[in-house]
Amino acid sequence: MWGAPRIHGELLKLGFEVAEATVSKYMIRRRGPPSQTWRTFLLNHADAIAAIDLCVVPTLTFECLFAFLVLGHGRRQLLWFAVTRHPTAEWLAQQMVEAFPWGTAPTYLVRDNDGAYGQAFTNRVRTMGIRDRPISPRSPWQNPYVERLIGTLRRDCLDHVLIFGERHLRGVLTFYSLYYNETRTHLGLGKDAPLGRAVERSGTIVTTPILSGLHHKYART
Repeated sequence: MWGAPRIHGELLKLGFEVAEATVSKYMIRRRGPPSQTWRTFLLNHADAIAAIDLCVVPTLTFECLFAFLVLGHGRRQLLWFAVTRHPTAEWLAQQMVEAFPWGTAPTYLVRDNDGAYGQAFTNRVRTMGIRDRPISPRSPWQNPYVERLIGTLRRDCLDHVLIFGERHLRGVLTFYSLYYNETRTHLGLGKDAPLGRAVERSGTIVTTPILSGLHHKYART
């Protein structure tokens, strides 16, 4: 992590009379960027980061609902979800309070620059002691985990279910969140589930349908 001037200074203090140009000549050239990347930040602080995003869900009557998702980076756990027709800043702020009660708030919050996150939202997040980290405009790759969650949610669930309204969507998301957190294996977690899933080696394999058979839970009894 040191540059030639600092290394040269240390060598002088250790009694080595060399030129700074010599130090620079024999240094191993850095192949990466001069400072940590955004990906490195996400990996280094994964357990202290939560990510949020809004997912648009059309209904059978062509109405647009919004699903608000909160994801913990550490174990890719779906921490909270809520459904609304009109995601205001006040409503989003209240969802953050309900998602992180009693001092469980993360250190960092990664989100996009959606206009719904107004002053009421940023004030509430700041009051909770969360360091808000909006991503750069038109850069969804900077919020990769929650973007991947939304893609998984669509492929695994919403693309195969006709949503009738808010209540129905909440019910579907409730069942899917349990499946996602407790049963579904993730490549990024070494093929484990976010809440951990024990290896079962004995007993009869029992299949439990989830979401009317869209998915299944396999366990031994």
